Amino acid sequence: MVSGPPKNNMLHGLDERTASIYSPVRDGLARVDDRLRSLAETETSPVQPLLQYVTDGGGKRVRPAITLLAAQFHPHDEERPIIMASAVELLHLATLIHDDTVDNSPLRRGRATVSNTWSPHVAVLFGDYVFATSATFVCDTNNIRVIRRFSETIMELASGQLMEYYTSFDASQARDIYQDRIYRKTASLFCTASESGAVLGEAPENEVEALRDYGYNIGMAFQVRDDLLDFQGDPSNLGKPVGSDLLNGVLTLPTIMLMERYPNDDLVQSLFQDRENDTKLKKVVEVINDSTILPDCEQVVQDYSHKACQTLQNLPDCPSKQSLLDLADYITARRR
Repeated sequence: MVSGPPKNNMLHGLDERTASIYSPVRDGLARVDDRLRSLAETETSPVQPLLQYVTDGGGKRVRPAITLLAAQFHPHDEERPIIMASAVELLHLATLIHDDTVDNSPLRRGRATVSNTWSPHVAVLFGDYVFATSATFVCDTNNIRVIRRFSETIMELASGQLMEYYTSFDASQARDIYQDRIYRKTASLFCTASESGAVLGEAPENEVEALRDYGYNIGMAFQVRDDLLDFQGDPSNLGKPVGSDLLNGVLTLPTIMLMERYPNDDLVQSLFQDRENDTKLKKVVEVINDSTILPDCEQVVQDYSHKACQTLQNLPDCPSKQSLLDLADYITARRR
């Protein structure tokens, strides 16, 4: 158990707007950060340097922030949401380790990935270790509902990754599985963050459901924004080249819209058959950018964000509610 004032303030280094949004849970997030750091400091070699590397890797801590904000609507035991927020962040880190390994990604947030720095074999085993560690944290909440939901989320994350693998480079199934896949791979953890925060914050059931719906919509918005950034983001900020999802055979919303609007063209399939051809990738990116596809995808993000905000209408007014509303706007507008 973490006691006393937090030694590290994880809000340090965040942009001004993000720090402002997180202000109602500033101390809680600092304690989450301390938990992650102390885990790395107390673990024995050879795990210790790996934990140190991933916990120092930055990130905006969006998911633990949602967990803590969702817990702030009613009086509650403050320790359990902090434990849960730490577990949520560890689970997120574990998925990144495995995703980067499966995708053979050399970089994550501009830093070398675990698989690139050590090896794919080490990354798989270490990812398993972080998954298991996150589960032990959740058990410390002593809440069966939260433990079960967390377990279901791990299943959803894994099945989403399998869906992505088995449908990669297959344009025929794109639209049919897209919504389900991005829920499993991304929005499911947002749902768990918000729902578990509400449960541990002792909110009534109608508010738990509202906050879970918030997590779903904000998670879907987050992923569609990622889809957009793959075509319009700055590679130096993203840590990966423009169009990298497409090169890996992952069909995101802009590409799906491209295929639906130009069914007689074979731009995507032609690229899949000749992935080393930079000219073909540039052509796909050019057609997408020269059409209304990106603005239409932008509207999808806005729609999810609007739905997320609507779910909060009947919740008690408090600083955390305003932060959740502001976070929806922030995620909608983010550029990395």
